[in-house]
Amino acid sequence: MHIYVAGIGGLVGSALAREARYRDNRVYGKRASELDFLNREEVMTEFGRIDIDVLFIAAAKVGGIGANNSFPVDFLSTNLQIQNNLLDAAHLHKISKVVFLGSSCIYPKHAKQPIMESALLTGPLEPTNEAYAIAKIAGLKLVESYRRQYGHHWISVMPTNMYGPFDNFDIQSAHVLPAIIKKMHDAKIRNADSVEIWGDGTPLREFMHVDDFARACFALIDVYDESTPINVGTGEEVTIKELCQIIAGVVGYDGELKFTHSELNGVPRKILNSEQIRGLGWRPEIKLNNGIRSTYEWFKANEMRGE
Repeated sequence: MHIYVAGIGGLVGSALAREARYRDNRVYGKRASELDFLNREEVMTEFGRIDIDVLFIAAAKVGGIGANNSFPVDFLSTNLQIQNNLLDAAHLHKISKVVFLGSSCIYPKHAKQPIMESALLTGPLEPTNEAYAIAKIAGLKLVESYRRQYGHHWISVMPTNMYGPFDNFDIQSAHVLPAIIKKMHDAKIRNADSVEIWGDGTPLREFMHVDDFARACFALIDVYDESTPINVGTGEEVTIKELCQIIAGVVGYDGELKFTHSELNGVPRKILNSEQIRGLGWRPEIKLNNGIRSTYEWFKANEMRGE
């Protein structure tokens, strides 16, 4: 197949490209520095020059809780424009299969755990990342609308928290796992006595290696064709404090962990119900400790890129 990965340079996009090549597909895609996904005309022209069988939409403005909380306009407006341009271009150029990648933050703050796909739009969102969540909800609803109005075989996939190579390790804008890796690595280099961690350490989270997610996406191309989104998670969860302890062990940092700013905890617990995709035969393969270890090795080998 001819696979196009929008956002090929990022965490998810690079994993999808690796998996596509492993399966002997021809891979296309451009980074945000090479193609302005906010420019509708550029996106339309790009899709017009390639015969695309499957489009993965991994291009998005993403960030951790601090960035989401501080810049809601950026996260809402930018992501609405990016996904609208990509989906409209896919329709214009008759791309038969589109996989829209969402986020677990689309679900209500107090959704029953583990969160089922049916929880969507049943309650208020977590305020700290509401803008990003609303953009992603709009995207999956546009996919659903294109299916209903034009009969497209497009799907929406909702991953849990992901990590792995090519992640963003900038402390100010990264998600929690890579941010902690960066903080502890820097603290180890400086021989710092302590590391500050946002929140009080009690929230429960689920983490999945991005290579597991890429395998799930390719499995779903062949077996899933529904308008409703489908969750992809590991079914395992840890507290943020436990996550920090695992990372400290991998990095080799033995200083004090100082938990601050409990108002930035986010939701107290978030784990996806992934029974639907497990029923289709997919299972995650990479354990958290092993995944963090390989991610840290990648970070050290590419530290300048991570920064």
